Amino acid sequence: MYLKLPTSTLKILQATNFWQNNYLILREFKHFRIIASLAIVFSAFAASCEGFGLGFLLVFLQSLTTPGAEPLKTGIEWFDIFILGINASANERLYRVSALIIITTCMRASFNYLGQLCIQFSEINLIDNLRRRIFGQLAAQSLSYFGKKNSGELINTLTNEMERIRQIFGGMAFLVTKTLTLVVYSISLFVFSWQLSIVSVLLFSLLAVGLSTLNKQIRERSFAITKANDHFTSRALEFIEGIRTVHACSTQEFEQQRYYQASGNIVKTWKSVYWISLLVKPLAESLSTMILISMIIMALVTGFMKISSLLTFFFILFRLVPMTQDLNGVIAFLSTQAGAVENLKDILKTDDKTYFENGHLEFLGLQRAIEIIALNFSYEPHKLVLKDITLTIEKGKMVALVGASGGGKSTLADLIARFYEPIDGKILIDGLNLRELEIDSLRRKMAIVSQKTFIFNTSIRNNIAYGTPKATEAEIVEAARLANALEFITKLPQGLDTIVGADGIELSGGQQQRIAIARALVRNPDILILDEPTSALDAITEQVIQELLEKFTVGRTVIVIAHRFSTIAKADKVVVIEQGTIVEQGAYQSLLEQRGKFWKYYQIQNEVR
Repeated sequence: MYLKLPTSTLKILQATNFWQNNYLILREFKHFRIIASLAIVFSAFAASCEGFGLGFLLVFLQSLTTPGAEPLKTGIEWFDIFILGINASANERLYRVSALIIITTCMRASFNYLGQLCIQFSEINLIDNLRRRIFGQLAAQSLSYFGKKNSGELINTLTNEMERIRQIFGGMAFLVTKTLTLVVYSISLFVFSWQLSIVSVLLFSLLAVGLSTLNKQIRERSFAITKANDHFTSRALEFIEGIRTVHACSTQEFEQQRYYQASGNIVKTWKSVYWISLLVKPLAESLSTMILISMIIMALVTGFMKISSLLTFFFILFRLVPMTQDLNGVIAFLSTQAGAVENLKDILKTDDKTYFENGHLEFLGLQRAIEIIALNFSYEPHKLVLKDITLTIEKGKMVALVGASGGGKSTLADLIARFYEPIDGKILIDGLNLRELEIDSLRRKMAIVSQKTFIFNTSIRNNIAYGTPKATEAEIVEAARLANALEFITKLPQGLDTIVGADGIELSGGQQQRIAIARALVRNPDILILDEPTSALDAITEQVIQELLEKFTVGRTVIVIAHRFSTIAKADKVVVIEQGTIVEQGAYQSLLEQRGKFWKYYQIQNEVR
């Protein structure tokens, strides 16, 4: 059986500013509610032991200060006789109460230990669950989302911001557990003297209101921390990813200064927060001490309480005051982390993001043709990249897309792979709208080799088999041979098991391209998209790969994007795209004979040679 907060309580938490800001984290309790409930139960038991310990302390102080006085009673006969020993001698009562204080202290420590253990386990589960949710959210996004986001911001969210969320949870757990103890202390204070308790509540409430204004300022400044962390992570990531360019341009010192500036910005931002956040505790401590001294003087002057009760009351109050100071300090700390919560809310929001609706039909392979009908597409509103594209790509044919850079060739290929959705028009595969097909089944029958390859920091074997986990050793080796990669692979110390480093840094550009081609070949795709597949290869290797690709593409549907016309000489159809529009299409030789746009590109390329 686990505890569950009532709906009314949750609504109250949502209505308050502090809890509303952190409600996203509170809501995560539903995923590990049992262990979280145990943390609250153990904390409640620890607080109860604290309360019993305070009662026993009063009896203990009475036995020391006024041993001849009538023993204190609870009114519960069996408890007074068997636990407090009111019928026993003064010394026996002292020994008994001393033992009870030790027992309750040990029990309180044990329950605190168990409670903290549950809190730490809940904290680990929370961070793991949030990381999974964030990664799932990112995996579900279209490429357009990543085009708008800085990769450093996303890395910062998964690393630095998760650590801040973990600290927030720790602070909230501290608030819950200490509040339970605070309630026990407060009840004990009212039992001993409701008059002094009311005065205490009024004075400390005024203090809390005053400190809340500081917390508001802290929260406002905390958002700058998230921005500074985003900028810092972006700067570091950019440096690492562009390390070759940095060395080639001898800009290490320039990058170092930019890195220092980003790091210094974080320091400056945190300092501005610390100026206020660290003021909360000493200010609360000083004012609390003044309040306590004033109350002690008032109590001594009036003399309306027994000395044992007075000592116990102020002992409790002295225990309670540091606790309220700690709570104020934690609230101030949580205010410094508000930016992390807002960042988390932003990335987990669904109403501002585009999700692809997965189709319901499995794609078993192309039977007739890919038809593109009156297609329009834009990355940004009112700025078309492709305009009224109509094109038919028949099964088993090679279609070449040519034209100036930035004309929309790669974008068209990305739309066929359904990396993006057209804003108008449609793409049909065997008469079915592309949106009706399951995305995974479509891409399993498709392979893409881009001019910008990506190599994972794992073995060459895993890189070739990436996306084709059932590929056999023989298939991997054959794909490497066809891609003309086997020769250099066998010369490496571990062969196919060689780790290639982050982004394939241990390999040359040409070697990376050949690994990417092998990755495409091992999939045995039905549709093959080649976006400048030999751009990073030397002339000799390019010729070898070209001959191998010609053999491999027989009977397959191939969409090739090329600036080197030698790679498309055997294309069944050539499509010339300029500024997002098809200006010519037809057979290779036929277009040359027409002496139109394609012929001009052909002439320019021959002149360059």
